[in-house]
Amino acid sequence: MGGHVPAANGTQAMHDALPAPLRDAVDEFAGYLASVRNRSAHTVRAYVGDLVSLLDHAGRMGCTEVADLSLDTVRSWLARQRTTGAARTSLARRAAAARTFSAWAHRHGLLPTDVAATLASPRPRRTLPTVLRPEQATLLVERPAHPAATTVSGGPAAVADPPPSADDPSVAVEAVRLRDRVLLELLYGTGVRVSEVCGIDTADVDQDRRVVRVRGKGGRERTVPYGLPAQRALDDWLRHGRPVLAVPESRDALLLGARGGRLHPTMARRIVGDHAEAAGLPRTSPHALRHTAATHLLEGGADLRAVQELLGHSSLASTQIYTHVSVERLRAAYRQAHPRA
Repeated sequence: MGGHVPAANGTQAMHDALPAPLRDAVDEFAGYLASVRNRSAHTVRAYVGDLVSLLDHAGRMGCTEVADLSLDTVRSWLARQRTTGAARTSLARRAAAARTFSAWAHRHGLLPTDVAATLASPRPRRTLPTVLRPEQATLLVERPAHPAATTVSGGPAAVADPPPSADDPSVAVEAVRLRDRVLLELLYGTGVRVSEVCGIDTADVDQDRRVVRVRGKGGRERTVPYGLPAQRALDDWLRHGRPVLAVPESRDALLLGARGGRLHPTMARRIVGDHAEAAGLPRTSPHALRHTAATHLLEGGADLRAVQELLGHSSLASTQIYTHVSVERLRAAYRQAHPRA
């Protein structure tokens, strides 16, 4: 099962310079991650980049084939990464990539033993995510409803995603405004990832039950409810916005860019950040809206496992960070308000 290494930031050139046996192993491993493990393109790119860096380091130490790889070589590679200033989270991911490759190579007979099975990695520090207050979140999602937020010459939508030329530019500008509004409402109202919201098709939306089907990590599907404000934003977008921007290439995509293609996650991030800046809010991303939605659900009394299901977390440990956020906010309120704090 061969594969083509995803090129990223000079990785391709380093990959091409590897000895042939190491280069072939990288390609096989990339194919394994994508087709067998069903990892996302982003994860495959990150792991392959880490592996190419490891094997380049190993090659400089005299390794010409995978069987030459040793635990000492992997450790010296991680030590070198640490001395060049790699963050703990990056070191943890690189160690995970090395362990995954070592286990795969051993199973496929390329390594006599799983050399990285006992490899320790730094525990990444879990920082509390950025969370907007309820009134800030409301201000953000409702701001695009005001004409001043979207203009031809300026404003978030015009900066992030200029509308196509038209006989009446105000019609296209209004369509973009409606698109921005439904994007913000869905991100905050459902807590879905930015890649998930951009991947929604019109057929995924069940307006009668007010739920939407999204495809998460590993291709796993889940159904997420949304509220009345998001429903109103969807109605306006589907009736008055999407038809203006739609072109044959739009196909079934729910959210469109100004030129009619499926809205890209990079553009969605710019839209969120620009609208937050225009609203005078802290720096905000789609992931911050996901954190915000989860925290507000828990603070409102939602069950932790229900929030786990809504967010599409495979492990409850990923969801538990939001309880830490809630407790920290409670402590801050206590320190501010209680006379004996």
